[in-house]
Amino acid sequence: MQVEWTHPFGDRTEPLGDDEGQDLTGEVELAVIGLGYVGLPLAREAASVGLRVVGLDRDPRVVAGLNSGRSHVDDVSDDDVRRMRAAGFTAFTDDACLARAQAVVICVPTPLSEDGGPDLGAVVSATRSVAGRLRSGQLVVLESTTYPGTTEEVVRPLLEESGLRAGEDFALAFSPERIDPGSTGHGLRETPKVVGGCTPSCAVRAVTFYGKFVNTVVQAKGTREAEMAKLLENTYRHVNIALVNELAIISRELQVDVWDAIRCAGTKPFGFQAFRPSPGVGGHCIPIDPNYLSYKVRSSLGYEFRFVGLAQEINRRMPEYVVRRAQDLLNTAGCPLHGSRVLLLGVTYKPDVADLRETPAEPVARLLREREAEIAFHDPHVSQWSVEGVAVPRVGDLTAALREHDLTILLQDHSAYDLPALADTARLLFDTRGRIFKPGVEVL
Repeated sequence: MQVEWTHPFGDRTEPLGDDEGQDLTGEVELAVIGLGYVGLPLAREAASVGLRVVGLDRDPRVVAGLNSGRSHVDDVSDDDVRRMRAAGFTAFTDDACLARAQAVVICVPTPLSEDGGPDLGAVVSATRSVAGRLRSGQLVVLESTTYPGTTEEVVRPLLEESGLRAGEDFALAFSPERIDPGSTGHGLRETPKVVGGCTPSCAVRAVTFYGKFVNTVVQAKGTREAEMAKLLENTYRHVNIALVNELAIISRELQVDVWDAIRCAGTKPFGFQAFRPSPGVGGHCIPIDPNYLSYKVRSSLGYEFRFVGLAQEINRRMPEYVVRRAQDLLNTAGCPLHGSRVLLLGVTYKPDVADLRETPAEPVARLLREREAEIAFHDPHVSQWSVEGVAVPRVGDLTAALREHDLTILLQDHSAYDLPALADTARLLFDTRGRIFKPGVEVL
C-alpha cells in the first residue's frame, strides 16, 4: 500500500513502513497527527490514562521506530513508548486510522515561509486528510501554533468541504501546545490547557476531552483568543529577552554589572520577572511565533507590529555581539581571532536537550568561520553538528580540548558541565550565560 502526501506534511509517495498490515478497524478515542515533540507527548499522556490512541505521521522511519518501541523525541523515553504500545498505541502512515477516532488532534509543524510569513502547508495537508475521513460526531482540534483566525478561516472551510458543519455535525477547536522541552516540572498534565471552540458546544467537547488527562483546562472566549494567547506568551518572552540583551550591551559601556542588577531587581516580590541575557534566541517558538503575529498585523491592518520588529533586530544581532566580544578578549590576550582555535560549548538552543532548531550557536559558528577562526564544539547531547552544510569537528576529551584551544565560549550551560572546572582549565573562557563569576572569566 502507498499513501500520497503533499508538501510539507509530506511531499512524496512513501511505503507505509511498519504499519503495513496493521489492524485499521475498531474505535479509538484519539488520533494524533504529527508525532513530534508536541504530538508524541500528547499521545503518551492520553494513553497513560487508558484512552485508546493511534498516531499518524508522514515519516515511515518514525512510524517504524515507534511501533518497535523506540522514541525519537527527547522528552519521551523508549520505556514510555513501550508502555504506550502495551496500552494499544499504534503509529500509522495511512490516514484511514483517522476515521476510527472520536477525536483528532493536529500537531504538525508551522515553520516560516521564505518571505517570513507563516507556512501553513502542513496544516492544510493534515486538515485535508481529516476532511477525507471526517464523520459526524468527531472532535477536531488544531494545536499547531499559528496566527489568529487560522482555525476559522483555513481549517474550518477545508473540513466543511466534507458536507459536515462545524458546531452542528462535528466539533472544532484550537488548543495551543505548551510543551517545555527538557522540563521535568512542567509536564503536559500539570500545565494548564487553553481551549477555544468555534461554538460554545465545540468548546464544551474540547474541554471535556482534555480534562481526561490534563489537570486544569482553561476555556478561551473563542478560537482567535486561544490562538492569540499562544502568540502573546512567546512574544512577551521575545520582547523581554531583547530588553535584557540590549541592557547587557549598554551596561558594559556604562560599567554596570547587568547580572547583579538583574539579581537585585529579581528580589522584588511583585511587578517584575527576571529575564537574562543570552547569545540569541532559539528553539521552535520564540524566534518563530512572533512572526505570525507580525504577519497578521501587517496583512490585516496594513502596518508593522513595531515591538516585535525591534525585538527581532536586537536578538538577531546578539551572535555578532558575542563574536565581537570574543575577538576583543583574544586581542587583549595578544592573540588575533584569525587563526585562533575556538571551542564552542553547548550548541543546542536550550539546556539539557538535543534540539538544534534555530540555535544561536549556528550564527556564532558561521561568524567565527567568516573571520577565519578554527572552530570545534562539544555538547553532551549532540554527536554531530554542521553549519551551512560543513561539519564542525567534535572534541572527545573535553579537558584536553579546554587546554588546547585559545578560547572557549560557553553557549549553553548544560547540567553535565562542571562549571568551576571549566573556569580552572580553559585558557580563556567567555561565559554567555552568566553562570561563572570568577576572576579571569569573561561574562556576557
